[in-house]
Amino acid sequence: MLGSYLSSLPIESVELENTSKFLNQVSDYSYSLSRKNIYNESLTEEDLNNLKSLHNYSVELKNTLLQLSSDMNEGRITWGELTKKGSVAFAQQVSNISKDSFSNLEENFHEYSGLIYDGAFSEHMTNPERLGLTGEDIDEERAKQIAKDYFGEDRIEEITSNGFSENGNIPSYDLYVKLKNDKNGASISISKKGGHIVFSNYNRDIEVETISNEQANEIGKNFLTQKGFPNMKETYYLKQQGILTINYAYNQDGITMYPDLIKLKIALDNGEVLGIETTGYLNSHKERELQSVKISKEEASKTLNKNLEIKSESLAVIPTEFKTELLCWEFKGSVDGSDFLVYINAENGREEDILLIQDTPDGILTM
Repeated sequence: MLGSYLSSLPIESVELENTSKFLNQVSDYSYSLSRKNIYNESLTEEDLNNLKSLHNYSVELKNTLLQLSSDMNEGRITWGELTKKGSVAFAQQVSNISKDSFSNLEENFHEYSGLIYDGAFSEHMTNPERLGLTGEDIDEERAKQIAKDYFGEDRIEEITSNGFSENGNIPSYDLYVKLKNDKNGASISISKKGGHIVFSNYNRDIEVETISNEQANEIGKNFLTQKGFPNMKETYYLKQQGILTINYAYNQDGITMYPDLIKLKIALDNGEVLGIETTGYLNSHKERELQSVKISKEEASKTLNKNLEIKSESLAVIPTEFKTELLCWEFKGSVDGSDFLVYINAENGREEDILLIQDTPDGILTM
């Protein structure tokens, strides 16, 4: 994907060759290391040093791209000039990339190059169950009444239909709600099965913030409880233009259920809930019979990068690409000033996933 974007730039391909090669090698090297984890092999000190070096090179390359973007946006470089100046910038940048990081890449990659396909999980890819979508089918008139109850009938001037989304992830009635004395209308989608609110959004300007993030979070949890979504725990959030968007996950017996996600959009002037999105929850929610924890927290922590400074640990259920779920130990920690979440399988001790936590001025996100 990155290679295709690079090829569209008006820069001679010879100047981008090393950049493209670098990106491809990073991808291949990362893939080879992931194969090691699958086969329960620990990363060597050399592997960890290579990853650190590659991260530094990636940051440098990102800075070059950001500078080129800034130069273009501010008129210092035109598309015509990019052919010359851009080529020089890329040529200088990629010359700094060390070839030593890839000295053993080809041998390692061939060793772990086989793609693994687990046929036992294929049914989950083609026949996803919507476990939280309960109840009998409703018609459009009933959906309109649910919309009135959600917004408050006294606030509504008119409700019109935008049609029925039959082929969506969750078949639903899409409605437009015109509010009294308000130029901004609201949209809402209500599932045909059970009459669940799948999505709703209302936009308005926020002039002055009077609600803190913590207060908004409490408002959000109370709102979800009132709407039939109890035991929700905040995970990550984003704050933009006076609006706090919070991701909540269901909590069962102290264990975070990441498949059961709900997103809320809360105004920080008066705490009004402006939006909700429940697709993850409606697709996945159920009371789970969890397998026993066979790997203790202490045993799981032994598999972590020895440079990871652990800040917290807890149990969590995470989804997989095969629509299955895994009970894991979730470790939050930092390495070289960057925060990570590492998930270690609580049944067999394997590393299942690593997420980079982005703690930005606007919120806490993951990658």
